[in-house]
Amino acid sequence: MKNKGVFDAVRSMVKKIPQGKVSTYGNVAQALGIVNPRVIGWALKGNQDKSIPCHRVVQKGGTLSPGFSLDGWEEQRRRLEQDGLLFDGRQIRN
Repeated sequence: MKNKGVFDAVRSMVKKIPQGKVSTYGNVAQALGIVNPRVIGWALKGNQDKSIPCHRVVQKGGTLSPGFSLDGWEEQRRRLEQDGLLFDGRQIRN
């Protein structure tokens, strides 16, 4: 699969993550048969399409990525708090 096809598949999968829920880079990669979870981050980097809730993809264990491409982990946390999630620093509580 070429990058565009992979990136389209990632974005399509991420659109299915419901409000109030998250998935990990690894889980999205596994669901798509992608070996390297970093591909998921590359596909979401700089996403400007508001229909793709890229903020709902986190590191394993529910930790926010310091490299979240839309203004860092603080912005990712703000968006997830709007979705109803609670935090201790960069760690999701619920």
